[in-house]
Amino acid sequence: MAEKFDFIGIGFCSNDYLSLLPRIPIDSKVRIAKHIIQGGGPAGNSTVAASRLGLKAAFFTAIGDDDAGKRIMRDFESENVCTDYISVRSGCDSPIAYCWIDEPTGCRSVAWTRGNIKELEASDVNLDIVCGAKILHMDGHNPKGALAAAQKAKECGVLVNFDAGTVRDGIAELLPLADILITSEAFAREWTGEENLERAIAKLSEIGARVTGCTMGEKGSMVYDNGRFVKCPAFKVDVVDTTGAGDLFHTGFAVRYLETQDLIECQRFAAACAALKCAAIGGRTAAPTRAQVDEFLSKH
Repeated sequence: MAEKFDFIGIGFCSNDYLSLLPRIPIDSKVRIAKHIIQGGGPAGNSTVAASRLGLKAAFFTAIGDDDAGKRIMRDFESENVCTDYISVRSGCDSPIAYCWIDEPTGCRSVAWTRGNIKELEASDVNLDIVCGAKILHMDGHNPKGALAAAQKAKECGVLVNFDAGTVRDGIAELLPLADILITSEAFAREWTGEENLERAIAKLSEIGARVTGCTMGEKGSMVYDNGRFVKCPAFKVDVVDTTGAGDLFHTGFAVRYLETQDLIECQRFAAACAALKCAAIGGRTAAPTRAQVDEFLSKH
């Protein structure tokens, strides 16, 4: 019998090199205030967040057998994320990202590369594992593997959670399979051609997800529900680094949606996950436990 997981992520992960800077320099130099190296990537961070929240989690992706790939594996394992289904490509360079964080604001700039990794094919994905999950989370990367996983998830009644951050190849086939489709502002506008965000989200809702919405950074989030918009502000916290905040929002929303379909409650829980993460540098460093989120919400 196949092992069962609550949360399966499929998509991009990387080895992140993060630097907290007093300012982001252009054609100049600046001394680093703080520097860390840790695993990253949208779906990768989301899956670690699920594990921190108490879900049994596994991740599907492709990496190389280089030092960066070995570190990616160690980081997942240290977070109790199953790595048995990660495809390791011999002789390949793993994805990496360089993140510069502006200390005064917590805003960040990211430069990344996939390396020379061949992305997941449908044959790389263990569909029996997908069928036994509660949530399948995807970020649009590894689209062929993600498509096979999402199709199987729909057949088996697994909740498909789609973090649509960037328009990329293969997205059109994935969108109709999403149960929860929460996008970035940029994605919503680019995909629909609508500059007005509410009109863009309303148009995206026609794809047919149970929940359609978008994240708006410090302005919070909104979802579209039967002709009305449900909006939730972001929590006011002392921000160190916003890296990974959106990734944790997506995980928090899906986890709470399994428990209640109250959209404002799902947004509040997700916003709390994101706010707590912003307390430290890195996309995973301050990812909260369930107890920490519940305590935060009891006070806010």
